[in-house]
Amino acid sequence: MNKTDLLKAAELIIDARHAIVFTGAGISVESGIPPFRGQNGLWAKYDPTYIELQYFFDHPYQSWKLIKQIFYDFMGKAKPNAAHIAVAELEQKGFVKSVITQNIDNLHQEAGSKTVLEFHGTTRRFQCVECRRKYDYDIISLETLPPACPNCEGLIKPDFVFFSEMIPTDVNNLSFAEAQNSDIIIVIGTTGEIMPACYIPYQGKQTGSKIIEVNIDKSAYTNTITDIFLQGKATEIMSELKGLVADG
Repeated sequence: MNKTDLLKAAELIIDARHAIVFTGAGISVESGIPPFRGQNGLWAKYDPTYIELQYFFDHPYQSWKLIKQIFYDFMGKAKPNAAHIAVAELEQKGFVKSVITQNIDNLHQEAGSKTVLEFHGTTRRFQCVECRRKYDYDIISLETLPPACPNCEGLIKPDFVFFSEMIPTDVNNLSFAEAQNSDIIIVIGTTGEIMPACYIPYQGKQTGSKIIEVNIDKSAYTNTITDIFLQGKATEIMSELKGLVADG
């Protein structure tokens, strides 16, 4: 861990007018959630076709069976780690204004973050594909699959973005507006390859943001827009960075 770069990053955050955080799957790996892509990713083990929108409509039981196994029986047991907690504490102290996350695991909110833009939606909410009503996670039982809407008996879908599904306009516009308004973007745990989310830090860079990147390995951002690259585990780096910022 490069102490000089850590100090520089802390100084940038302390002096920032509008610092935001942009996270990907890497921040949740230390909570026991594997990334979706790569050699040890979920899609190397499971067929991603099951999370494709048209497949879901055509084969709701088969799709829901895998969804329940991955996102509720397995991922639903995950807890926030030190990196999530550090981000939440930086927000609570006023150093971070918002979190934009590609993750659907709700761990930022569980850690205490209040202003979270869930670019790809969340596992903690459901929506009926017929009447469009939305329900909190604890309202819908997954004992019988596929679950039915309490209002109209329509098919219930997790309120996260499936393959071939568009990003909701409101969260898309808010996320890019936040990047445009930022002067610091702390990028944590993302390869910078998933479109269109990957363009968010570039939007900030175009309007003058400094990019602080926290990643185990180099990403698509490292040699293009990153100003300070902090290489290592998100839990270790964010905990130390939070301490330096809090100490002023």
